[in-house]
Amino acid sequence: MTRKIAFVASSVAAPQAALAELTARYEAVTIDEADVIVALGGDGFMLQTLHATQHIDLPVYGMNRGTVGFLMNAYSPDGLYERLAAAEMAPLNPLDMRAERVDGSVSHALAINEVSLLRQGAQAAKLRILVDGRERLAELICDGAMLSTPAGSTAYNYSAHGPILPVGSDVLALTPVAAFRPRRWRGALLPTSSKVRFEVVEPDKRPVMADADSRSVRGIVAVDIVSRADIVHKLLFDPGHGLEERLIREQFV
Repeated sequence: MTRKIAFVASSVAAPQAALAELTARYEAVTIDEADVIVALGGDGFMLQTLHATQHIDLPVYGMNRGTVGFLMNAYSPDGLYERLAAAEMAPLNPLDMRAERVDGSVSHALAINEVSLLRQGAQAAKLRILVDGRERLAELICDGAMLSTPAGSTAYNYSAHGPILPVGSDVLALTPVAAFRPRRWRGALLPTSSKVRFEVVEPDKRPVMADADSRSVRGIVAVDIVSRADIVHKLLFDPGHGLEERLIREQFV
């Protein structure tokens, strides 16, 4: 069966050229009429697309017109209907971030890759870490820390020397960024059911910001994070090139 495709593209030149090429070859419909979304761009644009269409129960098939394209398939204008028919789905659950500021206000955001805390000034951050209400680290002196999903484990988490997590492993990676004390602490693996809380020690002297997939909240005092099993993002990948295979392959390069 031919699928009804809604095309979306990043605003830069290469994705826009791909959009023009594909819409000239394939019948395009609006997102309201579609049964699949084809996203053209890089990983950043894919995350934007997933967040923007979160309320719509549609799978998203990405084609790389950006740089890394870890969440994307290779670009080709040929055989799109056949590729969509054969595509494998990878379900992703986002993290829910609740960030409380120094002034008492609260911000909520969802993160498909990771929630990160980063120092906001010249001095290192001091963080207290609790898991399921139990203190696990009284004081982490660092540039920051993050909680990553399996899908996000090859992004910022990997750059900070965190572990790559298999898709479907029901595990989250808690990873420090440039930890000074405890000097040898390298992070932890936690069940996805965990409720993680970061508290900022000396927030006035050592300001910290929180970030959920590049959406930032400055001047925070505490961040609570849980995985949202009730929200599912559906990514489509070409057979043999799915997210699970990419995560495994990334560990042997």
